[in-house]
Amino acid sequence: MAGAKRAFVLLLAVLAIALLIVPEANDGPLKNMERALVSVASHPLRILDSVTQGIDSVWSRYLALRSVSDENRALRREIATLQEEANRLQEKAAATERLATLLNLKEELAYTTLAARVIARDPTNWYHSIVINKGQDDGVSIDMGVMTPTGAVGRVVKVQRQLAVVLLIIDRNNAITGLVQRTRDEGIVEGTEKGWAWIKYLPLLSNVKVGDIVVTSGMAGGFPRGLPIGRITRIERREAELFLSAEIQPDTDFGRLEEVLVIMNPRETGALPLLPVPDPSAPAKRTERIR
Repeated sequence: MAGAKRAFVLLLAVLAIALLIVPEANDGPLKNMERALVSVASHPLRILDSVTQGIDSVWSRYLALRSVSDENRALRREIATLQEEANRLQEKAAATERLATLLNLKEELAYTTLAARVIARDPTNWYHSIVINKGQDDGVSIDMGVMTPTGAVGRVVKVQRQLAVVLLIIDRNNAITGLVQRTRDEGIVEGTEKGWAWIKYLPLLSNVKVGDIVVTSGMAGGFPRGLPIGRITRIERREAELFLSAEIQPDTDFGRLEEVLVIMNPRETGALPLLPVPDPSAPAKRTERIR
């Protein structure tokens, strides 16, 4: 292959020299020889010129593609930077909105609260708990209630200097007193394994219904009266038991807790329920049996 290349190049050189040294003739054998040499040399020269132009064209396209590729990489980097900035601003706006809602609620409440940020969650399935960035140095103590604008969240069960552990109301080891808002029946709200809650020990003759709102009763624990807990989704009466139980779907999305309020003193003078009480003219005695 290398020999053929060399022979082709040599042939081109010979033809070029021949064209240079053959004198120009008007007619005769030399003219015929010149024509023959030009005819023979023109084909490889045209091929060589075509190959050269093709190489130049390919090289130009390659350089253009390299330039476009570099521009695309630069644009992708710029888009990624802008997207990151947009996400950061969006997250900042969402956090600002949440904090504004929390601070507005804090100002409206008749009792003292402390804003805190959720900094960790229980990574196991044994407990439903969160860790907040406020502790003993901020006045937080065990059994203080924790809430959000949507209602009760849990109570403080462990405190250190700069953080505290909050056991959520959906944990089966937690228990707070609850009140069915419409019927005024009180019971104990406990967590369940599937992340909801039950209100237990309701009167057997209560006319509690699916959809009724359950709030904190304020009789025990670190919560004032009237904080929303959730809505009743199912009512259960077991044989040989003297009380009713009802399943509650909490109003709070415990998987998205980011900021909370710690209730520092739920029984301060002037504390008021967040939710309205029922019409006092409604009959106080209920005899309808749950079926």
